[in-house]
Amino acid sequence: MTPSRGDGSARLLARCAVLASIGAAVVLLIALAEGGLWIIGAGLLGLIVCAAGVWWFLAHRGAVRLFGALVVVAAPIGVLVLFARGGLLLTVLVSSLCWSATLVCARTALRRSRPERRMRATAAPRPQQPVLIMNPKSGGGKVGRFGLAERAEELGARVILLDPSVQTGVAALARRAVAEGADLLGVAGGDGTQALVAAVAAEHDLPFLVVSAGTRNHFAMDLGLDRSDPTRCLDALTDGEELRVDLGDVAGRAFVNTVSFGVYADIVQRPEYRDDKAGTALNLLPDLLLGEGVRRLDARIDGTALSSQQALLVSNNPYVSPNEFSGSGGRPRLDGGELGVLGIRVESAAQAAELAVWGSQSTGLTVLTAQRVEVSSDADEIPVAVDGEALRMPTPVVCSLCPGALRVLVPRDRPGVVVPAPPVDWRQLVNLAFGRPERTS
Repeated sequence: MTPSRGDGSARLLARCAVLASIGAAVVLLIALAEGGLWIIGAGLLGLIVCAAGVWWFLAHRGAVRLFGALVVVAAPIGVLVLFARGGLLLTVLVSSLCWSATLVCARTALRRSRPERRMRATAAPRPQQPVLIMNPKSGGGKVGRFGLAERAEELGARVILLDPSVQTGVAALARRAVAEGADLLGVAGGDGTQALVAAVAAEHDLPFLVVSAGTRNHFAMDLGLDRSDPTRCLDALTDGEELRVDLGDVAGRAFVNTVSFGVYADIVQRPEYRDDKAGTALNLLPDLLLGEGVRRLDARIDGTALSSQQALLVSNNPYVSPNEFSGSGGRPRLDGGELGVLGIRVESAAQAAELAVWGSQSTGLTVLTAQRVEVSSDADEIPVAVDGEALRMPTPVVCSLCPGALRVLVPRDRPGVVVPAPPVDWRQLVNLAFGRPERTS
């Protein structure tokens, strides 16, 4: 039976969430005479001041940056000191525990209550002439550390090892392999390399094998592959099944994860970024946010216009929440046929505080889905980061999606996609806890 609102564990967790939220409110009401409203006000003020400190730290240099760092550290400490002097620490602790329990139970309940819609897998024949392109430097040398080349050859694949000292066109290598009779293309490397070879596989309607030998392996994660042991990905060569997934397109170039415009794209253009990501970002951000390097982007998201965005991120299928575009979260599906779009515009400490308090509901953050995204700028050419790769493209830059364009061969035995917990919808949660059960088969 598909999980639904009638699922017993989901209903129980929803009731626990409602009770925990009532508990948090009761604790504050009991402590009202001792400063219940003071707890809420001080906590909110601390969050606002801390967010402003983060903005000062990122957007300025010198004394203002130092002041911002001190504010970020001092704000939460100051709030705790105020609570301690007012004798409210125990109240805060109990209320926080109740609220934490509320969120954990609520998100788990909502996740369990929703029908599980997995990407459809179909039986796949064993490839006879698979060709795998491997980058020995990717992921800190995972190809050599896990013996991926040797294992792939044992399973009947031809392996092409890239020479790190030579600039090699991986797409050209893939096309040559197809011309020589390859019936499967695969990559052990980063997501940027994955996308280039995936485009060739899609062009020739060949299955594509992803080996999680990159640094973060976002694409592999959202396919449900094992990121800790890339040798398990090779099991698909002998016992695999096929998924049909979408493939993104930006100005004629394929992408499997995200395309970034604006601040992040400007930062990754710098050669020093590879060796010192944090230092490079901190050095450049003041100019990119407020100084001479300020660049604003306009975009048309299907029929919706966005203006003067500092950063714009477009993803191959939407992430479960805007907070997870960074890659810490994932996409429940790669076959939904929609682009995810996130626009950011924060130009002051006040707007940073608004974003911290309201999250996805703030005016500085826009979250949409679309079939087509067109990005424009005053410049004839803009920096673009495609799956982390630094490029420059003439404006306007158009992003679109090719639904079901890519056949991906995955091992039958794999960890699977972890379905992220959805945002808390209180109306749905109360209905799940106390409404009439619904059953679906």
